[in-house]
Amino acid sequence: MPFEKGITPKGAKPFEAGESGNPSGRPRKYVSLLKDQGYKLSEINDTIQVMMSMDIEELNAVYVNPKATIMEKTIANAMNKSLQKGSLYSLDTLLTRVYGKPKEQYDIQQDTKIEVVFVEGKTIL
Repeated sequence: MPFEKGITPKGAKPFEAGESGNPSGRPRKYVSLLKDQGYKLSEINDTIQVMMSMDIEELNAVYVNPKATIMEKTIANAMNKSLQKGSLYSLDTLLTRVYGKPKEQYDIQQDTKIEVVFVEGKTIL
């Protein structure tokens, strides 16, 4: 059933002015959280780059190491969750953070040929 302006579905409470339907907001990215903890962006990028080259055992060793920094544990956890889910989202985010987004290339081909066909005294374009 589509919503109509000014009509609230049965049982729904309309939001008051200034009230949000998502008071917690969107969750913050781990890089932003790490920056809030005092890490420099170059430190974060260097750590991500090193950890991206680790194998699973090395990554797990970092995560369980009691002397690992919060940054190392956060990155290792993000990578581990991504691998467990079979999703590349976190890994893509980390790689993009270090190396930037790859340049997108589009190959557009247009056929601008106009054909004129004559049929029994009529012109058809």
